[in-house]
Amino acid sequence: MKNILNTRILKVGALAISTLIVTSSFTKKNTPAPAPTDDLQGTISISGAFALYPITVKWADEFKKLHPNVKFNISAGGAGKGITDALSGLVDIGLASRDIAPAEVKKGAYTIYVTKDAVVPTYNTANPDAPALLGKGVKRAQFADIFVTGKITDWKQVAGRVSLPIHVYTRSDAAGAAETWAKYFDKKQEDLLGVAVYGDPGLAQAVKKDPTAIGFNNIAYLYDLKTRKQVAGVHALPIDVNGNGKIDADENFYGTIDELTDAIASGKYPSPPARNLGFLFKGKPQKKELIEFVKYVLTDGQKFVDENGYIALSKQKLQDELKKVN
Repeated sequence: MKNILNTRILKVGALAISTLIVTSSFTKKNTPAPAPTDDLQGTISISGAFALYPITVKWADEFKKLHPNVKFNISAGGAGKGITDALSGLVDIGLASRDIAPAEVKKGAYTIYVTKDAVVPTYNTANPDAPALLGKGVKRAQFADIFVTGKITDWKQVAGRVSLPIHVYTRSDAAGAAETWAKYFDKKQEDLLGVAVYGDPGLAQAVKKDPTAIGFNNIAYLYDLKTRKQVAGVHALPIDVNGNGKIDADENFYGTIDELTDAIASGKYPSPPARNLGFLFKGKPQKKELIEFVKYVLTDGQKFVDENGYIALSKQKLQDELKKVN
């Protein structure tokens, strides 16, 4: 009887130990690992250039995946507004797509360049003179006589075969794109002629609706990032860079956004209207979340530049810009 009792006790004990092991194993396997601690928090407010807006939104979204306690308020309103907002303390970062004026530097403007793009002249694809324009392109002097002096008012004066009035469109807001396009002719935005339209999307739409229109846009608003091709209705108007009256093979780089960005990177596309784009601060950034965001943009964030239609700065330039926040 005693042996039977001992046997039963052993069996119960073994069962209890077995249950404990199984339960312990199950609990260990199904207990989620503790979430990584992230002490980075705060709100980063940003406004400014339409040119930088799309990639900045992408950078912010990716940064939040790493630092979920950091919030962003981002708006586009033109480079002039962004710079003014930053210098007056309304935002942390002004998106700048033009050169910074000496007067702005005196107010504390501190710029860190983050990528590169270009302003591109545009036309409506329904223009009856489109085939001739695409074959011959438009010379810098001709663009100047359309946008600045007003000497050219008909497409036939450029390269067209049909007499059609040129309807010129420009930007109404203080825009880096307009300032950069004007700089191509050694002028300022206020020197540009045309019907003034607000914002990059607005200017693209205005040209798209008018068959005889001419305008200019940042490249991000002219290409579909999925197909990499130009959007319907409004296309880039080729620049006859060497002025020989035709678009040569090495000037024909507008078919896809990748062809154009490669041309900008290699210097085949003139600068201006190619230009660097930057984050503008009032003084050197001090807030931890700002410093870490800028560091991210200049390092890991650069992997999103190409796919979003921008051009990466050289490795040396990126290192130089990183030194500005260290």
